[in-house]
Amino acid sequence: MLDSKTVSGQGYEKGFATLADEVELNGLPVEGRIDYSEFATDPCRSIFKRAATLFRPQLTDNCNVNLTRLGDEYVAMTETPLPVAFDPETLETLGVAFRPPGIHATAHPHHDPVRDELIAYVTHFGPRSEYRIFAQSAGGGQRRIASRRVAEPSYMHSFALTERYAVLVHFPLVVNPLRLATGARPFIENYRWKPELGTNVLVFDREDGELRGEYEAEPCFSFHHVNAFERDGELILDLSAYEDAGIVESFYLDRVADGPPPSSQQPRLRRYRVGLERGRVAEEQIGEATIELPRIDYRERNGRDYLYVYGVGVGAPGGPALIDGLTKIDVESGESVHWSEPAAYPGEPVFVPSPDPSRGEDGGVLLSVVLDGLAGNSYLLVLDAADLGELGRARVPHHIPFGFHGQYFS
Repeated sequence: MLDSKTVSGQGYEKGFATLADEVELNGLPVEGRIDYSEFATDPCRSIFKRAATLFRPQLTDNCNVNLTRLGDEYVAMTETPLPVAFDPETLETLGVAFRPPGIHATAHPHHDPVRDELIAYVTHFGPRSEYRIFAQSAGGGQRRIASRRVAEPSYMHSFALTERYAVLVHFPLVVNPLRLATGARPFIENYRWKPELGTNVLVFDREDGELRGEYEAEPCFSFHHVNAFERDGELILDLSAYEDAGIVESFYLDRVADGPPPSSQQPRLRRYRVGLERGRVAEEQIGEATIELPRIDYRERNGRDYLYVYGVGVGAPGGPALIDGLTKIDVESGESVHWSEPAAYPGEPVFVPSPDPSRGEDGGVLLSVVLDGLAGNSYLLVLDAADLGELGRARVPHHIPFGFHGQYFS
């Protein structure tokens, strides 16, 4: 996915730059400087250059967040509007898959199995910023579903979809678009936490694009939606939620080494019950377990009533890292089960359903790439999704760098 003639040393320690004259990456010279804007890194640019790139941004194609499949095409994504198609056998880059109609994109599109298209949203920054929800077909067609003007856009990493509605949650971590143009900071450091704004749940009708309602809730922050569905006149929305946005700063390298974040920065399963007619939002925490990078039986349960969510456990008391276990939560009872081992640091659990539907919603396996801190290498862990009992592991002779999200394709 490297197209430019100069490859930057993004995210590396200063010592990497001293080798710039001696090192080449894929045959391209490495100059040891940041050339493209990323989530928390940014090139040193003049105010004029910043203003120019707000509306014609110099976008990274470092698609390291998530993967999906659109028709017969496999696509890698990040939060810039440059989803990249690739060959799943050779990993060869095949070009930009499609062009989202905005600047800041979600790497978590939803698949509509009825129309066989991806539904996603983007934030368009400018004098009149707006959220845009759109659908992308496998044949290349794109259609606008809904849009909403916004003075100070929120940082939203994902969203929810029900059979009838698309749901955006506007958290009070917001940005003045002018700050993005003129501020000498990386992308996310331009956002400000304003809890007085509260959290706003925006519910759009998927058919006509009309705003069904805007519903107010207590301030919180979340990277990942779990699921949403309609039941008895309510829209039920589940998030892996934090009390505030301090978790963003906790991911900086110097702070990760300090150990688990405080309790306010540990994610827990939060449920919103949105009264679509009454306009009221009731919220509750489900269970006590921490959970992040949540996954469900997506094919059968996304947008529908469900029972189980799986994720990584975050910040166990006395633990040395952010992620040190795997968790399953029953969303009705709040009960949870866990998997952990000493010095084992798992990645996101990917649920693979059993071909036998009689086994129920948790009939299947969980796949997670685990770093073995004692052995210094990694392995693919296979757990029974019903009780998190181990079924097997496939070890590799080296460590595998941490990623964010993975997918299983049959």
